[in-house]
Amino acid sequence: MKKFKDLEKSLRKLPAFAVAFSGGVDSSFLLAAAKKVNPQNLLAITVSSQFVPKRETEFAKKMAHLIGVKHICLEVDILENEEVVQNTLERCYYCKKQMFSLIKKAAENLRIKTLLHAVNLDDLKDFRPGLKAADELGFLAPLVDAKCTKNDIRQLSRQLELETWNKPSQSCLATRIPYDEKIIAQNLIKVDKAEIFLQDLGFDQVRVRCHGKTARIEVDPKLIDKVLKHPIRQKISKKFQKIGFDHAGVDIDGYKTGKMNTKL
Repeated sequence: MKKFKDLEKSLRKLPAFAVAFSGGVDSSFLLAAAKKVNPQNLLAITVSSQFVPKRETEFAKKMAHLIGVKHICLEVDILENEEVVQNTLERCYYCKKQMFSLIKKAAENLRIKTLLHAVNLDDLKDFRPGLKAADELGFLAPLVDAKCTKNDIRQLSRQLELETWNKPSQSCLATRIPYDEKIIAQNLIKVDKAEIFLQDLGFDQVRVRCHGKTARIEVDPKLIDKVLKHPIRQKISKKFQKIGFDHAGVDIDGYKTGKMNTKL
């Protein structure tokens, strides 16, 4: 594929560089592509916070090891950042500004000045104020430069035999809280527990939107009938009450990436 050749060409020209690495579909592909063409001058950096489920941080560590790249994992208490906690429309900007600043500092301490993140061409169509923070801090976006879409990345990841090729799309837990509703640790924990439970029931692509004491469940549109069947519905109701939700409902439109931004 020409896009992959263009990506390889651009990565080959770079000096030592660091990749902001989440272990997701996009960053795993970018890291693997970089390892293929520039293996000696490569570092993966992950930032762990309350917005990232622990299982995702552990998965990132696993992927970095499998790809064979040196990996650093940083931790930050993102809930100490009042600009993030207020959850305005610019939340993602303030969050990315803090996390990417940490990545930049860690890289510079190792004399690495070139920084990459794995935004793809499709991401530019959504409301993503965090991209501004990445630009301000000098992060390069080689997947965008190579015009790689999400579908391209999944196809190429499969060719590279990356297990992430069909990994469900992930987003930070803060996206489950409606804008202008203050983010608190308790709600993030409830959302995480609820999503783990639904994934264990076989709903891989799932979101649990937290509206106070009410949970709004989003699953693949093809699986809405399944989630509404009596035995499963009853299990979900009981479990969600134990987690701390008084009510739970199913979004009849199903899961769609960026849904919390549709009214912006």
